[in-house]
Amino acid sequence: MLRNYLVGVIQMDTRDNYEENMEAACRFIDEAAAKGAKLVAFPEVFNYIGNEPREAENIPDGPTIRLMAEKAREHGIWVHCGSIGEANPQGEKKYNTTVLLDPDGKEVARYRKMHAFDITLLDGTETRESDRMQVGKDIVMVDTELGRLGFSICYDIRFPEMYRYMALNGGQVIFTPANFQMQTGKDHWEIILRTRAVENTCYIVAPGQIGKKRGTSLSYGSSMVVNPWGTVISRAQETAGVVMAEIDLDYLDKVRRDLPCLKNRRSDVYDVIKK
Repeated sequence: MLRNYLVGVIQMDTRDNYEENMEAACRFIDEAAAKGAKLVAFPEVFNYIGNEPREAENIPDGPTIRLMAEKAREHGIWVHCGSIGEANPQGEKKYNTTVLLDPDGKEVARYRKMHAFDITLLDGTETRESDRMQVGKDIVMVDTELGRLGFSICYDIRFPEMYRYMALNGGQVIFTPANFQMQTGKDHWEIILRTRAVENTCYIVAPGQIGKKRGTSLSYGSSMVVNPWGTVISRAQETAGVVMAEIDLDYLDKVRRDLPCLKNRRSDVYDVIKK
């Protein structure tokens, strides 16, 4: 296992031109690999965002994951593919799906977003993600040379039970790719991510989208990596690009020894999360 390595967190301004989006994604992988990244991580729906929906892809045979697999093999690195729309063989609603590829381009994990963003904001803006997305049913974790990794997508961050489950099951690095809206992101994004890192003494890797989407919707950005102490160790500016961060699993172990909140839980009194 690699106890210490660099992750390249990719912030994107994904629009309605698929080819341009993927050209940018490949450039960012090249840049991160040149800076020594063993792992790159993309934001939610990194391949296409537009007023007209793009046809959902089969995984792993669709064009986006095939291209990401080629780049993983080219550089010999791990690629966390943010999320894309995955074709659903059981219905019309697509899944919002994360794929993790190993340095051979092989799929080693697939996670489907579990929580649909169905809300009405204070300004009256209504979003009903469940109208177009089929929710997943499984929490996904995987053991790799980079540690025990856990997966979530965007709105999932508001459900702490999910993260506590992953922490209790050995999760060390948890991914939260997102396309967070400005209205909520400016007040909630950082504080929630830091809280998830602190309460579970884990790394949070959070790549995000920036820019205007679908007309007036503005994405918050502020992609970041938070360490197990809750410190933001890397943060993107409001431009598309790559920021680097160090993942140190020895430091994670030290924090868990010094602040053993996971061990000090009163599971005999209030445990509703089963390992």
